[in-house]
Amino acid sequence: MARIARTCMQSFLKAVNLVMGMVGIAMILYGLWMIRVWQRDMEDSSVEDFNSTAPWFIYTFLGIGVSFCLIAGLGHIAADSANGFCLSCYMVVILLLLLLESAMAADILLNSDWEKDLPADPTGRFHDFKEFVKSNFDIFKWIGFSIILAQGSSTLLAMALRGMRSNRSSNCDSDDEYPPPRLPLLNHQVQPPAFVIGDPHFPAKNDTVKPPTYPWNVNK
Repeated sequence: MARIARTCMQSFLKAVNLVMGMVGIAMILYGLWMIRVWQRDMEDSSVEDFNSTAPWFIYTFLGIGVSFCLIAGLGHIAADSANGFCLSCYMVVILLLLLLESAMAADILLNSDWEKDLPADPTGRFHDFKEFVKSNFDIFKWIGFSIILAQGSSTLLAMALRGMRSNRSSNCDSDDEYPPPRLPLLNHQVQPPAFVIGDPHFPAKNDTVKPPTYPWNVNK
């Protein structure tokens, strides 16, 4: 029963990591498309207009997508191996990611001038992406909720797998503490050896065998 539960948890952990991996791949593809559009705009315009500020939004978008893919790969390895160290590293990374996302969400909700803290985007992709999110806010709201839910579920599943592994290790250690059963004392039979190695004993040649004496053979 414990083996079946462990297999189900590993499958669920791989499934939630697949969600984060798909989101990361989508972000990478969108970032590559933005790079292509930016390069086309550079060819049509003068180069001096784009040298003032680097396209930080595109690089940040690509970096987040690559990070999601790496985290999903780490989670898949941790779920497949069920190694305690891999599961611990995966939980730490997911918790740090959740803290970073919470800080960013709090800054956006509480700070009305959060856009002023960002550098200028020469490509204009940030403005286009912001308008696209506003026009499809309901869809992006459910996408964000799915990502947060997948990250929280992966953390709980990793903790459960690590706990099952530690319990199994403790059970194995407790079994080792008991000595192996001894052989019964009364019914224990020792098989005799098939042969005995030793020096053969022969009678000496000088020894004379005396005949027995009887009373009627005694000389009078």
